[in-house]
Amino acid sequence: MSSKKDIDNNFAAIEPGERRGAPGLSDIARLTGVSKMTVSRVLRGRTGFSEETAQRVLSEARRLGYVPSRLASAFAADRASTLVGVCVPRLTSGLFGNVLDGLDRALSRLGFQMMIGCSNHSQPEEEEWVRHIVSWRPAGVILAGRSHSIGTVQMLSTSGIPVVEMWDLTTSPIDLSVGFSHYDCGVEMARFALQKGRRRAAYLGAHSRSDVMGQSRLEGFAAALEEAGHPLVETEILEDAPSFYAGFYGLEILLARQPALDLVYFHNDEMAIGGLAFCQSRGLRVPEDIGIVGWGGMEAASILPKRLTTTVVPTTGLGKQAAQALVARIRGEPTRRVIAVRTKLIEGETI
Repeated sequence: MSSKKDIDNNFAAIEPGERRGAPGLSDIARLTGVSKMTVSRVLRGRTGFSEETAQRVLSEARRLGYVPSRLASAFAADRASTLVGVCVPRLTSGLFGNVLDGLDRALSRLGFQMMIGCSNHSQPEEEEWVRHIVSWRPAGVILAGRSHSIGTVQMLSTSGIPVVEMWDLTTSPIDLSVGFSHYDCGVEMARFALQKGRRRAAYLGAHSRSDVMGQSRLEGFAAALEEAGHPLVETEILEDAPSFYAGFYGLEILLARQPALDLVYFHNDEMAIGGLAFCQSRGLRVPEDIGIVGWGGMEAASILPKRLTTTVVPTTGLGKQAAQALVARIRGEPTRRVIAVRTKLIEGETI
């Protein structure tokens, strides 16, 4: 009797010939003189047929270049799905690109495949994506963030599908949480700025929709400054994507309104680098005239003429931990419900 390993090896050697359409089970059945059901059972490594029949079916499948449908097998009643749905806020974000890389590497090694979606920082869009992905009966779902619509939470809670909320840590997850506190990142940066003697700080952010994680960093930053007796002087939130150019023109707007600032905390490193470019274009010395700090640990921030002061997030490692936690949950293995990932404040030369 052919084993599953034998079948996998047989198909690994397939070299498809020229043909107008992909061969199916019915083609193999017709050419071997057996039923379509028998062909299906042979290709799935089942029993109930002779060794001669199995070899004849496998030989014909190899000759035709037949490739079994992994999608169909994922939904077979006797096979567990290997699909994992992953939804992130932005596909253009370098940070989330690294997270997805960590997820993909870990999931692939553990025998799972990703189906990627994007919420565009919109809860309704995330809910619609969840509705579609749940209908596919995936092995698990990974969402970025901890703020979701009521509909999303209800669907996932009642589906029985393992869920990991990653990136923004929550102590009361739908199922599992892997991430860090954006609020604490803001607090840490504010305290560091105060240690450096900065007393007139502002925040410059941007969002095309609702970015609650950036808002959490702002809240932590403002709270720590207020507690120390040096409240946040100004806040500017641009209705734009948090990009290099947004940091450039946003700092111009901010300084036109508050020229005596001695520090600006930016939404992310991209905007902070844009702010550095603006300072250079106007002859402002950094950090002598004004301090510039970012967030995220963008690779370019470490190779600037003056290294940017920022918070580094272990993006690839976070993706790996989220994947491992989800797979442990899928397999019924013990795992912590809340897994905190450490960030690191990097003291550069811009404050």
